[in-house]
Amino acid sequence: MSTITAVYPGTFDPLTLGHEDVIRRACQLFGHVIVGVAAGHHKRTLFTLAERMDMARDVVSPYAGQVEVESFSGLLRDFVVSRGGRVVLRGLRAVTDFDYEFQLAGMNRSLMPEVETVFLTPTDRFQFISSTFVREIATLGGEVDKFVSPVVQRRLAEKVVSLGRE
Repeated sequence: MSTITAVYPGTFDPLTLGHEDVIRRACQLFGHVIVGVAAGHHKRTLFTLAERMDMARDVVSPYAGQVEVESFSGLLRDFVVSRGGRVVLRGLRAVTDFDYEFQLAGMNRSLMPEVETVFLTPTDRFQFISSTFVREIATLGGEVDKFVSPVVQRRLAEKVVSLGRE
């Protein structure tokens, strides 16, 4: 098994089956995977950072010892370097993701030339899933069980109910 540490950053609002698929496959390639949950200062998130961290920890529990969940704010570069990361892991769902991710990889290479960006595509049945779609479907009362794990589905349902009371 590789001793390389890979960092998989994102807001994970919420973590989807597509994210889980990328994490599972990354575990086959890298000895240590850090799921870096971004504070998301540039996005308005449905879940708080603490809630996103809790869900991520629940979801990755089958990979205990190989996968860690940590939060970060600020530059990804600082987080990756401070954790000894050698790879930034990014998921690509479709061609529409490629342009943004390609530019981001170039910027990251400039900021941290010793770190490689590795792209993984999710399994076919998860390629169309996005956290944005999942949040929208859930808040409109739709079923999301095909897109997220049971623990995330439960947390989404609780969040939707609590939003209705506000």
